[in-house]
Amino acid sequence: MSIFEKIIGSLEDKREWKAMEERAKALPSEYLNAYNAIKKYMWTASGLTDWKDTHRVFSGILELFEEGAAEGKKVTDLTGENVAAFCDELVKDSKSWKDKYRAKLNNTIGRD
Repeated sequence: MSIFEKIIGSLEDKREWKAMEERAKALPSEYLNAYNAIKKYMWTASGLTDWKDTHRVFSGILELFEEGAAEGKKVTDLTGENVAAFCDELVKDSKSWKDKYRAKLNNTIGRD
């Protein structure tokens, strides 16, 4: 089972993800390229582990990008120049793989 399958588990969740990906494909190229780069960063750096958090983050990005594109803004007008910091801020309150592994380690050691 891939990380994606662990995060996006149910059939309904998969449908929602596909719908969000279709929305992304409708964005102007600058926005689509940024969305794909952000998505890659989020999968590797953020460690999102929960569908609710994943859905919240990516649907929020899509809404922001759709509005920004409609207003003719540049991506960095919306995210700021430090796009990584923008992404990190979006997931700061989300549980990550690191949190999960920390809890598992602490529970394992605490049993002795």
